[in-house]
Amino acid sequence: MSDFRQQFLHFALQQNVLKFGEFTTKAGRLSPYFFNAGLFNDGASTLQLARFYAQAIINSQLPFDMLFGPAYKGIILAAATAMMLAEQGVNVPFAYNRKEAKDHGEGGVLVGAPLQGRVLIIDDVISAGTSVRESVRLIEAAGAVPAGVAIALDRMEKGSGELSAVQEVTEQYGLPVVAIANLQDLLTLIADNDTLAAYRAPVAAYRQRYGVI
Repeated sequence: MSDFRQQFLHFALQQNVLKFGEFTTKAGRLSPYFFNAGLFNDGASTLQLARFYAQAIINSQLPFDMLFGPAYKGIILAAATAMMLAEQGVNVPFAYNRKEAKDHGEGGVLVGAPLQGRVLIIDDVISAGTSVRESVRLIEAAGAVPAGVAIALDRMEKGSGELSAVQEVTEQYGLPVVAIANLQDLLTLIADNDTLAAYRAPVAAYRQRYGVI
């Protein structure tokens, strides 16, 4: 499992999705690292990203019946992950939502397979939890059951209170969160990579100030 997580972080580094330096987060914090999954923006990198999602989901042994991708980033993630799961012998339907309801054709805000059974939400990260909240509302309104959330990176840092965004989702909705990698894996990456030695202290200090257990 550890090797799998490290492979993902090395891949993110190669794609410049994971960067080290000085970055201001949405919360106004000065972070020594930045992760932008939107930079997985070509066929090859998206395909590899989906393989990591599929493997993380399979490794978690979380029971689910279908995938749901919240607009907009979650759309391609749900579709690509469904393809990679199928390659592993787990063929499940997927759906996603529109930001605005369509008033012709099939109408509504939902596209893809009908929401039913246990639905696993696929997104890039959890920050304020807005997309999770909207996804849960849509899934429950359709009579289905949210099964959990799969994300690329868990920053493991405090939100507005003492809990992280991931912990808040788990506490509020009772949903397990599957992350391909987390901050602890990032610290391992830095510790094992001499080219990143300059960031060991800044990342450790950032975790000390904002991190959660």
